[in-house]
Amino acid sequence: MAKIKPQALLLQSKKKKGPSRISVPTIMLYGLVVAMMVFFLFATYRHWSRRSMIQTHDDLSTTEGDNPFIGHKRSDVDGPKYAFISTSKGLINVELYKDGSPDIVDEFVDFCQKGHFKGMQFNRVIKHFVIHGSKIDKPEATENWTSRGKHYSRLDTSLKHEAFMLGTSKTKHEGGGFDLFITTAPIPDLNDKINVFGRVIKGEDIVQEIEEVDTDDHYRPKTPVQINEVTLKYNT
Repeated sequence: MAKIKPQALLLQSKKKKGPSRISVPTIMLYGLVVAMMVFFLFATYRHWSRRSMIQTHDDLSTTEGDNPFIGHKRSDVDGPKYAFISTSKGLINVELYKDGSPDIVDEFVDFCQKGHFKGMQFNRVIKHFVIHGSKIDKPEATENWTSRGKHYSRLDTSLKHEAFMLGTSKTKHEGGGFDLFITTAPIPDLNDKINVFGRVIKGEDIVQEIEEVDTDDHYRPKTPVQINEVTLKYNT
């Protein structure tokens, strides 16, 4: 018998121990199986997720139908709750009295959406009384109110006549649209002149800064003070 050299034996041993190669069709088959498993898991997850969402929606609909207070809560959030009056002096935040003055608030919102207040001037500034913004300029609109003298402190007061209340004229001037008043002091007897529909909740210092501007004999600011825009915030 012929002897095999040690070097030949070593080569034969390496060949026997070496890993066998995986064929390309086998790799493709494994890849296809993995892809099918992933697709199946995704389809199952999507199916149960959609089913859960539909069931939750049905449960909410049933709850709303059975609960008589749901509709009332929704009506409370209809329409804006706050207004942001941007002026050349700063920002004034106002809470709107939707419950107390719904028609006036609706009218105010309508004018806001039409851009009515953009560029409106505060054409009357009366210290310890009101600041008045309007598209028209009629001195008698505010001057005849101040002729009564300093007797406001002797009259009965109410919430709607405190300082920093937002209102509009009860008597609309032809072509004037919607004007704005912000009281700067309690004015108890102003009820026959102004419809109050809101209250300043932030920016009282801006109102007071406007109140302190220099005016002429007809209470017109010597330096123009205007409303840049009015934006609305809805309940969420």
